[in-house]
Amino acid sequence: MAKNNDWKKRDGVVYSTEPDFEFAYRRDDESKTVSPNQQNLKVLLDKSMRAGKQVTLVTGFVGTTSDLEQLGKLLKSKCGVGGSVKSGEVIIQGDHRDKIVQLLLREGYKAKRVG
Repeated sequence: MAKNNDWKKRDGVVYSTEPDFEFAYRRDDESKTVSPNQQNLKVLLDKSMRAGKQVTLVTGFVGTTSDLEQLGKLLKSKCGVGGSVKSGEVIIQGDHRDKIVQLLLREGYKAKRVG
């Protein structure tokens, strides 16, 4: 028996006095993935909120989540380390900025090292 918890998805709506009110849920419209040569990716080092551990972030990807996850999988396998894809960013464990920039350029992406 599944619970009907659709009320949890209603951001900011408290109450409506209109008798025939129907809540319109926000869709997560993903934009189509643009070609690699049109992507402007930034590769940077981050260690804030990570207990002092360094991670390499790849930001600026425009496209679907599945394509971003494929890119993350490629970078993790080529660097031989772990990582994840969260909120539109690829997170790679360790400082691999130079290697990731070279890999992205080889794959046809426009990538730049920041910081």
